[in-house]
Amino acid sequence: MNALLDIHSYVRWLIVIFGALAVIRAIAGVAGKKPYGAGDAKAGLFFMIFLDIQLLIGLVLMFTSSLTKSAFGNMGAAMGDKVLRFFTVEHTLLAIVAIAMVHIGRSKIKKADSDAKKQKTALIFFTIAFVLLLALIPWPGRELIGRALLPSLR
Repeated sequence: MNALLDIHSYVRWLIVIFGALAVIRAIAGVAGKKPYGAGDAKAGLFFMIFLDIQLLIGLVLMFTSSLTKSAFGNMGAAMGDKVLRFFTVEHTLLAIVAIAMVHIGRSKIKKADSDAKKQKTALIFFTIAFVLLLALIPWPGRELIGRALLPSLR
């Protein structure tokens, strides 16, 4: 279980890297009125792929973790506990919304009829997803829920 949590922690950095790359490319594309190219598409694709991998790992963790099992056993009590509420509800819900935003954004990009619309769509959807992801990460220093930046630093 700790190994799976460690993998979940490492994949987070791939998501942050490719999410930032996708957003930066979209900002540059909109600001510079650049065509939506293969590099833009690949940044969004890798952002989505690593989010999907993270979702699968997260679901396994959610249904096997003693922390979330106890929360699901008594959701009323879990809502009163900041840690349980964060990991069972807030973290999970924000992750699902962010993943949905990336999938919807990529679908709309494929359907857009101009490079300008593709860049603007990427900017909107990927930025919203990226901000949500930054909010759901248990950054070090967050009271009670903070985690180490890398698992080996625990």
